[in-house]
Amino acid sequence: MSCIRFNTPAQKRQLAENAPAMQLGTEPVAQFLSPTVTDSKRERIRRLAASDDPRIRESAALSYHAPDEVYEALAHDPEASVRSCLARNERTPCDVLRTLAADPDEQVRAWVAINYFVPADAMERLAVDESDTVRALVAWKASLAGEAHPVAV
Repeated sequence: MSCIRFNTPAQKRQLAENAPAMQLGTEPVAQFLSPTVTDSKRERIRRLAASDDPRIRESAALSYHAPDEVYEALAHDPEASVRSCLARNERTPCDVLRTLAADPDEQVRAWVAINYFVPADAMERLAVDESDTVRALVAWKASLAGEAHPVAV
């Protein structure tokens, strides 16, 4: 089950009609801000990251609000699924993505390749990866960005 919500045109109209005076061009849903991230939330993420259950550690790896040391620790998690979640996370620090670009698991490296925020030096490394899949994802991502495919010299 996804947590993404797709509003129908009728729902969007209803939101617009019921919203307080809005600025021109803003979406009604954009008026609802996320709660402030507190120290207690960060502490809960630390506890999730230390769980014995890899599915719970995956949740911590996907968190946008984990402290950097949590991301760094999860980069060395014994479960590839946890490292894959970390590689997918747009908030994972660049140094951690560099570490994951050298991960022994092909799926982890594939997720790094399509992470929007992966550093250029990690992409260069992935462009010459031993995996056909990883190299294909690097080329696909470069084609979306209108870039020339990185070539090893």
